[in-house]
Amino acid sequence: MPQRQFAASRRRFVYYTCNTNPLEQRHMKPGKLILAALLLLSLYAVADDDKADEADKKPEPEAQSFVSQHEIRIDGQRIKYTATAGTLLMRNKDDEPIALIGYTAYVKQGGNQAERPLMFAWNGGPGSASLWLHMGVLGPQRAVIEDLVMQGKGPFRRVSNDFSILDRVDLVMVDPVGTGFSHAVGDAEGKDFWGVDNDIESVSQFIIRYLTDNGRWASPKYILGESYGGIRAGGVSYTLLTKYNIGLNGVVLVSPYMDVAGAGGVGVGQLAVGYAMTLSGYAATAWYHDALANKPADFKAFLAEVDAFAVDEYLPVLVKGRRASDADRMAVAKQLGAYTGTTADYWLAANFRVKESQFVQELLRKRGQVVGRIDSRVVGYTTNPLSESMPYDPFFSTVGPAFVAAFHDYYRNDLGVVMGREYVVSGGLYKDWDRSHMGPSSPYRSAAADTGIDLAYAMIQNPTMKVLVQQGYYDLATPYRATEHFIDQLNVPDSLRDNVSIEYYEAGHMMYVHPPSLAKYKQDLGAFIDASH
Repeated sequence: MPQRQFAASRRRFVYYTCNTNPLEQRHMKPGKLILAALLLLSLYAVADDDKADEADKKPEPEAQSFVSQHEIRIDGQRIKYTATAGTLLMRNKDDEPIALIGYTAYVKQGGNQAERPLMFAWNGGPGSASLWLHMGVLGPQRAVIEDLVMQGKGPFRRVSNDFSILDRVDLVMVDPVGTGFSHAVGDAEGKDFWGVDNDIESVSQFIIRYLTDNGRWASPKYILGESYGGIRAGGVSYTLLTKYNIGLNGVVLVSPYMDVAGAGGVGVGQLAVGYAMTLSGYAATAWYHDALANKPADFKAFLAEVDAFAVDEYLPVLVKGRRASDADRMAVAKQLGAYTGTTADYWLAANFRVKESQFVQELLRKRGQVVGRIDSRVVGYTTNPLSESMPYDPFFSTVGPAFVAAFHDYYRNDLGVVMGREYVVSGGLYKDWDRSHMGPSSPYRSAAADTGIDLAYAMIQNPTMKVLVQQGYYDLATPYRATEHFIDQLNVPDSLRDNVSIEYYEAGHMMYVHPPSLAKYKQDLGAFIDASH
């Protein structure tokens, strides 16, 4: 019998048998008096134990919610909406609290919610909060930045976002555990959520909880993930469908990172395909910065030429290694130098394997500048001209202060959010992340996740689900050719290939910081939603 039940039984027993009337105690035998005294002492001991138990018991964590009413004009359309910023309390199968997951929801007022599309969106990292998509393109407010200009000093501004997607969908911005205001509670720990599979499950559970709490099960549903959010989205699409019978209308992958050890993993395990799929990103960067000796006039034709070379000549040398002839190695090295604004000797010294962190430091070294990895159009002064790899990414120095300031100003002053804890913009969780994955195609856990497989399985089992990929040319974090490679490797019937579309932008990883790309982004996303519900 558990201790608390046993204590309760003893209290009932003492209550009915222990007579503490002094007059009656004089007629009791000594043995009975001793027994009564012992029982009375046990009563006090049990009461003290119960008080200690209550003191040790952790208080139930409480979700918070901040609700406000707003309106916005998008393309001349006046939209009144309700904003809800707060947390949802998540529980395990034993109904024990395990996490508070933060979110911001925007729901249009009036109309039939069962017909209104609902989109869940997140950034990546792993360990990044959703404020980048939130304040960059999707939400009703947008941080004001000047493209390619360092913006490290205020005042920082924000404006009503004419490019928000709220004219098409209700929107829920999600911060996974360890980002934003989301954190583990109860006996759970952050590390319980920090891995490919645990992250997929916790975000899927959040979606289910939101649908249930807000009566949105009938709504057309979309998920959108940026960067590592692509790995999350691929897994969530499959988990929602096969484990919880939730079919999605569409999946949107923004600059997606889908395969830990393949196309998106330059430098991982010396895998040849990652380097080959990154080459045209280097070439695009060199072209943009006028670092080529003979710069072609036609940008896209140049990239097509580089892509063909990467597969037909560069990749075979990578695969052959020292089996490649000296003549082939030298010919390929010279061409690599010509395409990337570097030298044949540089590529030979690197054994034909140059990581993006090395390239961005090397390209403009003689100018004393370092190129951005997230957006290679951006440059900054290098802090160490002799360093082999990038000391920092100038892109974040360009946009970070403006985005973060605008978000906090908006969250506090417009949405009225007061949480009493830090909003974690970047938790750096990638350092402790479990990258293994139990995919749908094998009974064994893979050491390196590839949720493109999960996405393909979801597409086959839900053949009406559409996929939109949005990709920048100047993205060295998830190069555009690596993204194409992921799409090419989707093992789906030919009849389903038209369900996947890709749109390109002459910008980087966060293409929406580039004004022409921002407008195109909204146009492409809006058309995708219109065509898929």
